[in-house]
Amino acid sequence: MSFPALRIPTAKVFRPLLKPARYKGAYGGRGSGKSHFFAEMLVEDCLRLPGLRAVCIREVQKSLKDSAKRLIEAKLSAYHLGRNVGFRVFRDHIQTPGNGVIIFQGMQDHTAESIKSLEGFSRAWVEEAQTLSQRSLELLRPTIRTIDSELWFSWNPRFKTDPVDRMLRGETPPTGAVVVQANWENNPWFPSPLDQERRDCLTNDPDKYRHIWEGGYAEITEGAYYAQALAKARSEKRIAVVAADPLMTLRAVWDIGGTGAKADATAIWIVQYVGREIRFLDHYEAQGQPLSAHLHWLRSHDYGGALCILPHDGAQHDKIASTTYEGALREAGFSVRVIPNQGAGAAMQRIEAARRLFPQMWFDENHCRGGLEALGWYHEKRDEIRGIGLGPDHDWSSHSADAFGLAAIAWEPPVTSRKITYSNKGIF
Repeated sequence: MSFPALRIPTAKVFRPLLKPARYKGAYGGRGSGKSHFFAEMLVEDCLRLPGLRAVCIREVQKSLKDSAKRLIEAKLSAYHLGRNVGFRVFRDHIQTPGNGVIIFQGMQDHTAESIKSLEGFSRAWVEEAQTLSQRSLELLRPTIRTIDSELWFSWNPRFKTDPVDRMLRGETPPTGAVVVQANWENNPWFPSPLDQERRDCLTNDPDKYRHIWEGGYAEITEGAYYAQALAKARSEKRIAVVAADPLMTLRAVWDIGGTGAKADATAIWIVQYVGREIRFLDHYEAQGQPLSAHLHWLRSHDYGGALCILPHDGAQHDKIASTTYEGALREAGFSVRVIPNQGAGAAMQRIEAARRLFPQMWFDENHCRGGLEALGWYHEKRDEIRGIGLGPDHDWSSHSADAFGLAAIAWEPPVTSRKITYSNKGIF
């Protein structure tokens, strides 16, 4: 049987996924066209490889309405593909050319025994892959194992700890994996009604904007101190590639932790004050490490000449070592400035200073990634019974947030010279 030649327009962002690969992934926000791309590629593969057996998967699929079946049916209709070429739509599956099949299943319903029913399938497309459990991933990967088999994943990131993110976006992704990020701006066919929804979200619900529309990890929204400012900084492209000014002083702004497994983390931001701009160039955080480890990071990243900005406790003697961070850093060859004790309400003073200066701030997106995640999470602790705020919550994000706030406290507006004109009427 001869099949019609399909002309499927493909957005540039998805072109790397057209080549064969064992693992293919596309992550990003709403309106990117991820699901449409994979549905079209599945239809194309069914035509190109008669007899192909494919499964469309979600972690939980309560009914076929939760599956990709309706979208695939729409693609078949749009390209006029029906019985004439071997596609037949049934209630719970789609027959494809060459007696192939597309089925739709939820991984949560499978056991180690039942998953064997998918042996012999050569395509598995996981939709909403951010919800896929580690157990399901471990069941699925060895089961789809025919020659030239492929596993596809499409998802809007939720947490960096989600199994699909750890697998495909971690430090050691599977050999040959191809992963792209796709957002609304990568979609040439992004519809105007959806664009208005996006703009409304940016205006009315900026705390959630990055997660919903730009594929960012989910952040705390209730009582988040910097969520709106971060959303605006992203929209204004102030979170991008940021270059250091070779003529300006580098500052390493610290929040001091301790040593030991249960100690608070030490956080450092590398900052430059360039005119009225505050440039955040790099970020570091480590828990339970000695001072020597922090100094090694500074020197190994060419920050050995940085001016170290310490909070007031940097001048206090350590109870065990009988020394101060200020003294130890000076002995190590660093210049040091200690910010005086701000007294009661110091944390809120740092927050307000940072909020006020946020429009002047620029962040290097890659080097400051961990710090930006902390700022997006940093939030107010609430007494839900009385409905009142209790100040900043002390959790994993607070160390980087405290150092960030200290960088705002340490900033001073540039001194500008004023031209003085003399005349017989006085000085102007």
